[in-house]
Amino acid sequence: MAAQNNAALPEGIEVGGYRIVKKISSGGFSIVYLATDEHGNSVAIKEYMPAALCKRGPGELSPYVAPENLNTYRIGLKCFFEEGRALASIYHPNIVRVLNFFRANETVYMVMHYESGRSLQEHVLRNRTKDQKDVLSERFIRRVFTQVMNGLREVHSNRLLHLDVKPANIYLRMDGTPILLDFGAARQTLQRDISKTYPMYTPGFAAPELYKRDAELGPWTDVYSIGACIYACMAGMPPQESDARLKEDRMPQVLRAFRGLYSSELLSMVERCLRLNSLERPQTIYAVQKELIHNVPERPEFSLMERTGARLRHVRERVTRFMREHNITWF
Repeated sequence: MAAQNNAALPEGIEVGGYRIVKKISSGGFSIVYLATDEHGNSVAIKEYMPAALCKRGPGELSPYVAPENLNTYRIGLKCFFEEGRALASIYHPNIVRVLNFFRANETVYMVMHYESGRSLQEHVLRNRTKDQKDVLSERFIRRVFTQVMNGLREVHSNRLLHLDVKPANIYLRMDGTPILLDFGAARQTLQRDISKTYPMYTPGFAAPELYKRDAELGPWTDVYSIGACIYACMAGMPPQESDARLKEDRMPQVLRAFRGLYSSELLSMVERCLRLNSLERPQTIYAVQKELIHNVPERPEFSLMERTGARLRHVRERVTRFMREHNITWF
């Protein structure tokens, strides 16, 4: 995805009745701000700002869109607006709550409920630096992703797809319950309506069908991303990109390195979610969730010797993978 090099709105400025406090994050498609409403309540505001199609300099409010990009920009604007309207109709504890959406500054803004916490990505990165410890425990993975899939099932029941499930878009409240953020449906629609190629997927977490312009998408596409997210919680890094796997698939070998750290039931489920052929994956989120809840090993914990051996295999596999990717050889 193109990096967001557009200037954020100035701090303290008011837009649509909300006062911008600061920029929280940005990507190739949008900028997210912390803001306050008229009562002083904190909200998050997501601004449609596709870096590949428009430019905005410091101190400016409206983006400049070149004439050749104007039609595509408007298509994305409409999709973003419709995405906000669809999400506003969903009330679920594991889905970000959309409070309002409005047009201003020749773009669109989505206002969401703001909660304290951190992303699953941040949680993974903090934990992977600790020595002699699995990145995240199987118990944590099963608990969090059971709830994530509760939210995703609600999304699918409303005939929507997320299309950008990744640790950065799973937010953990202070009590540890997860919320799904930043749906990618508008991005995917935008990608299909432009003549140029602007990748809108997240490498490692995107199913292979997202790399193809006219591939059939469905719940199985989000299933792949769920498998990739669980893998990232185990490994502390994204899985091999799906387009690279089509040429040389290293994931079966990598997953075998986790034997002894995680149960065979969990590893088998992740392997099937990550299959390159969409027909070979579980076809619904419910099927994955059901397995995660009910297919629990009788002996989820392993002996010290088993875990030590698994850690050594896992470290060896990570080193081998790093050397292969950077063309390093032993002397």
